[in-house]
Amino acid sequence: MKMKKNILLIGEPMGLFIAQQEGDFEDVESFLLRTCGAEFNVAIGVTRLGHKAGYFTKLGDDPFGKKIVNMMKAENISTELIQFSEDRSTGFMFKGKVEEGNPHIFYFRKNSAASTLSPEDMKALDVTNYDTIHMTGITPALSDSCREATEEILIKARKNDMFFTFDPNLRTQLWQDKKSMVDYINSIAVKCDIFMPGIEEATILTDSDSPELIAEKYLEKGTKAIIIKLGAKGAYYATPSEAEYVEGFHVETVVDTVGAGDGFAAGVLTALKEGLPLKEAVRRGNGVGAIQVMSVGDNDGLPTRNELDDFMTGKKGWRSKDRR
Repeated sequence: MKMKKNILLIGEPMGLFIAQQEGDFEDVESFLLRTCGAEFNVAIGVTRLGHKAGYFTKLGDDPFGKKIVNMMKAENISTELIQFSEDRSTGFMFKGKVEEGNPHIFYFRKNSAASTLSPEDMKALDVTNYDTIHMTGITPALSDSCREATEEILIKARKNDMFFTFDPNLRTQLWQDKKSMVDYINSIAVKCDIFMPGIEEATILTDSDSPELIAEKYLEKGTKAIIIKLGAKGAYYATPSEAEYVEGFHVETVVDTVGAGDGFAAGVLTALKEGLPLKEAVRRGNGVGAIQVMSVGDNDGLPTRNELDDFMTGKKGWRSKDRR
């Protein structure tokens, strides 16, 4: 499955404040300012691995929006599709500092510019330069119009013979209730070329914790391929014709798990772009995900191609000197 054009990401990039001390946000005295967003992380991962990516979103005409655009340009992500809102702001969030486990997060994204993405936006979207679309379940959680927009872009992807991949990236705090989240995500999953849940997400979505049974359920309903991320154990992938576990990479110290799934998606997508079989694409995804958990930021640790190749072949000193 060799794809020749560029990868299009659709979603909400945000400003990110990373706590520099542990504790409740109201007690933290200093924060590190970064950028984040699931699809944004994937876009960075894709371009650092030598591929071309563009991003469709809406931003506020504010410092966060400008910072995001500046970073996109620095990472060689196309900004030609970005729209700016005069009356809506760019979303942002706080991320806590923890010694282990997932950090606490707090969103400021309600009524953001990106939450106004609509079916009309998708109908007008020029996808001429793209053959692949990647989205996550965060975007449809932002608003009713975003849910309708997600369905519309899926229709457009089918009409234009585009490859559509989807990571559920469940954020229960953004949904009205669990049932609404599960029903909607599953309705999208069965229409995907590749569905990429983590095992905990897949368990919520299917009431099963068996990768084999989870995959069987989705394949029977129409999903073309599913990859279930298993953390340190690697991943399990399945299509109607093949299924296999792919071992993960050893990590000495896990610093921050946020963004690992996005790195995984970047690894899979770029490998498929290069014509590699799905098993090798999953292995690359495992490699990028392992590297990402070694860094604090949501996308700071995403590797270059040389770093990734050296890491996956077990070379010592794989991280570039200027990024250590």
